[in-house]
Amino acid sequence: MSSLCDDSGLQKHHMKQETPPPQPANSFRVTLELNSSISRMDTTLLNALKGQTENAEMRNISRQALKNLFLAGKIQIKGQRAKPSSALAKGTTYVDIL
Repeated sequence: MSSLCDDSGLQKHHMKQETPPPQPANSFRVTLELNSSISRMDTTLLNALKGQTENAEMRNISRQALKNLFLAGKIQIKGQRAKPSSALAKGTTYVDIL
């Protein structure tokens, strides 16, 4: 966080806004906004996919098909392979499905 002073001498606090990591080519990105951390990402990701409207194929994905994507390394967070048991921190997480 940085502090800046305006002309009146009052301090203004500006939160550094996080820039999303680059999205891999030919991938579908899901942005998860979490109010608290979760211990496993698989159910949260499945629910987010079912709730989105941008990609019908992903919206209709089965639990088994999602598991197969995890096993094949096709689900990534910040370019790193994610596991169904991966924990997610509170805040914004960008999940890419290759």
